[in-house]
Amino acid sequence: MIRIFLTVLLLLGAKNAMAEEQKATFAGGCFWCMQSPFDKTEGVLKTIVGYTGGKKYKPTYEEVSSGITGHTESIEVIYNPDVVSYEKLLDIFWHNIDPLDGRGQFCDKGEQYRSAIFYQNDEQKIAALESKKQIEEKLGPVATSITAATEFFPAEDYHQDYYKKNPIRYKYYRFGCGRDKRLEEIWSKN
Repeated sequence: MIRIFLTVLLLLGAKNAMAEEQKATFAGGCFWCMQSPFDKTEGVLKTIVGYTGGKKYKPTYEEVSSGITGHTESIEVIYNPDVVSYEKLLDIFWHNIDPLDGRGQFCDKGEQYRSAIFYQNDEQKIAALESKKQIEEKLGPVATSITAATEFFPAEDYHQDYYKKNPIRYKYYRFGCGRDKRLEEIWSKN
């Protein structure tokens, strides 16, 4: 009898843990470069790179990167709010983008590479607006948009975990794009 009771409690605990999962969606230029910082964060259960904010159903990488669909390369972060807060995820986001660049991110230019926070609910919207205000107090006017999340489409499989699957190409791209150098310029003093 006690064994059955403990099993039921364990199952209920697992069910409640699943119910606690939440989603955050960010865009910070090349989605390959946004996945690693979130994957390293305790409480982040899963990350998926993809496309959001556009007008075409299930766009392809070629379509999005050409700029014709209105989508933005983005990342969906599935997390446990009991372990990591949305505010912490916002902090990770800000410190991995150039919030001052309204033309794209680093060497990738165009609306499809813009920085954005796509909020899932009013609580996320309030937190995102507050975090943007704090960044503006440090850096001045911020180009990062904050808008309601729309349908998210996962990118093709070869884009998922690109930094793990192709570490040399990933590092070369990141260096060649000047991402780390620019992040150091922005955030070393802030």
